[in-house]
Amino acid sequence: MRNEMMYRPVVKPELVAFLRNEQKQLSGELGQIEKEANENEVPIIPHETVVFMQFLLGQIKPKQVLEIGTALGFSSSLMAQYVGEDGHVTTIDRFDVMIRKAKKTYKRLGLEDRVTLLEGQAADILPELTGPYDFIFMDSAKSKYIEFLPECLRLLKKGGVLMVDDIFQGGTILDPIEEIPRNRRTIHRKLKRFLDVINSHPDLTTSLVPLGDGIALITKEADEVIIEPAE
Repeated sequence: MRNEMMYRPVVKPELVAFLRNEQKQLSGELGQIEKEANENEVPIIPHETVVFMQFLLGQIKPKQVLEIGTALGFSSSLMAQYVGEDGHVTTIDRFDVMIRKAKKTYKRLGLEDRVTLLEGQAADILPELTGPYDFIFMDSAKSKYIEFLPECLRLLKKGGVLMVDDIFQGGTILDPIEEIPRNRRTIHRKLKRFLDVINSHPDLTTSLVPLGDGIALITKEADEVIIEPAE
């Protein structure tokens, strides 16, 4: 399975190479898992996002973390390093092949007690969760971001951070809809709607970061945030 996002960064290739190769690499077994995933083109967050997440979590010091989109289990394992002995990571995935790989990752790293993997559709699981979470990482189907956003904000504590990966679509998110292949127009429309909402909502503070295929950092500024349905 080719790691597509590794090949569509939104900054100059020379800078991407510098960010990926010159920043401190992960050590130990987690570093080995990252290396193996990249060599085998298994989708994980790129190294520039890894380093950014390490810095961010080191400042936030979250106790309760939620992830939507487990994949190999790499990013949830990374986040588990920052929740402390009394913290926990909950992650959601629906793909059997990834669920099996993630479970192997957690066993390999000795994280089975610190990470809970919920199996099934996020649309079904999110309404059943109560939270609150200090940090939420969403890296799932891009067309679902706008649909999952209200539940993510419900579950996020006031002042908490929602981090959303792969928001720029290799920069094509700026292209007119007529220039987007027909089979990708639904993703394009829904992702643009997501960006419009997070950039303009009065109860959200958002920063867009051009790492990998783009990251959105969203802070919840009110106890309750209402997202109006699309017209």
